[in-house]
Amino acid sequence: MEFTDFVAARGSALYRYGYVLTGNAEDAADLTQEALARLGDAWSRIRKKDDPEGYVRTTMARLHISLWRRLRKERLVAAVPEAAYTDDYPGETGLWNELKGLPPKQRAVLVLRYYEDLPDDEIAGLLGISRGTVRSQAARALDKLRVRVAPAETEAVR
Repeated sequence: MEFTDFVAARGSALYRYGYVLTGNAEDAADLTQEALARLGDAWSRIRKKDDPEGYVRTTMARLHISLWRRLRKERLVAAVPEAAYTDDYPGETGLWNELKGLPPKQRAVLVLRYYEDLPDDEIAGLLGISRGTVRSQAARALDKLRVRVAPAETEAVR
């Protein structure tokens, strides 16, 4: 498989993965582009392996982690965006909106645990935190999601 064929086949899935990691469309596009650029440079070596998509996903997770480690502070912008981004994937919109409300570390832990299906040890290695921190961050994130979703479900029943 050639690099352009790989990008055509898996580019949109990688973009969605970037969106889940970052929580917004612009950062997801930048993250995907940077990871694919790095893959393109190493394509001759990577295509011989079994899982080039896994290589890109790991690169994306590490790039994202590196970015939010450098920019842990709140980012201020000069102007508020005129329109919000809406996720066009049916049935997932509520989940993506809820994930956006989580802190970056908690969101990354949930994405790596449930979207990438990684064990706690690998998540800890990727994020540079302890296994216990992975578990506590996941528990806190899930608690926050439960608190937000429970009132909405209660209102729907009434």
